Amino acid sequence: MSGYPPVAPSYKVPEEFLFLCMLHNIGAVNTTRAITIEEISKWTERETSEIQYNLSKLQELGYVLTIQESRADRFHVSPSGIRKVLTLYS
Repeated sequence: MSGYPPVAPSYKVPEEFLFLCMLHNIGAVNTTRAITIEEISKWTERETSEIQYNLSKLQELGYVLTIQESRADRFHVSPSGIRKVLTLYS
């Protein structure tokens, strides 16, 4: 022990918020940049069941929105989701 406080905070960010950051970093931040679950899976290398679970939690919180395009659901981070991501980085 050096006597100095730890550099990083000791709390853990919930998985759905890390997922929200990934969506933001991918660029799915508006209706024109919305992406499907399959596209999210390719970008994040995660299983579609895990993606669906995280998306449903984030939709309940109002951080992710869905649009229907070409008979497929497409997802993007909502304005409040963008604000949430920015608070995680500050």
